[in-house]
Amino acid sequence: MSGVGRSISIMEPIRVSHVVFDGMEGYAVDGTPTDSVIIGIYEIIGDIPDLVVSGINMGENISTESVTTSGTVCAALEAATHGCRAIAISQQMKDFEKFEFVFRPVNFELAKAVLRKIAVAILENGLPEGVDVLNVNVPAKSNKPSNKPEFEVTRLARRLYRTRIEKRKDPRGRSYYWIDGIEVGSAEEGTDIHALRNGKVSITPLTLDLTAHSCIDSLKNWLKSVISEM
Repeated sequence: MSGVGRSISIMEPIRVSHVVFDGMEGYAVDGTPTDSVIIGIYEIIGDIPDLVVSGINMGENISTESVTTSGTVCAALEAATHGCRAIAISQQMKDFEKFEFVFRPVNFELAKAVLRKIAVAILENGLPEGVDVLNVNVPAKSNKPSNKPEFEVTRLARRLYRTRIEKRKDPRGRSYYWIDGIEVGSAEEGTDIHALRNGKVSITPLTLDLTAHSCIDSLKNWLKSVISEM
């Protein structure tokens, strides 16, 4: 479900299956990540849960690009919309490792330890005022020899990829396109990309309010000039 963002299946049915995995009971929802949150809250649980955890995702979800397209992050944002405290957590890994997961299991021990610490803190103390979701990204390997992670509170970097489109031909000679991206070479200090690339756990506070509050006054002045020219 990579790249589906906050898609909701409003034009098709959603099926839910009861499953048991490693002795734990759960439910598999065949819709989008956002569908899973909605079904979980209003049908399976029937109440607002104490905490919603989306992840651990295979691959990091960093920058403004990811938080608006990631199914993992958007599931957490959906939970926050319904009044839940929420964490989106992802582990850094190379693209080929995601597709080889079935054949070569990934070690999530560091990410699990980080998640456990943050989850307990939220359950005991809640989220800081004004924060709806914590977007947590864990490095593939800590920058500390002891593998004890170093944490950094970060802001979203602007871009993670330089967009690239490949044009190809199918067996019948018809053109099709494959959207791809090349990772940016550098990122500013204080951003989630910079922290993760330096072996730190990045914790970015997210809010559902996308209003650019600092620009409201300047926009009013801009609008006055626009209207005066009409």
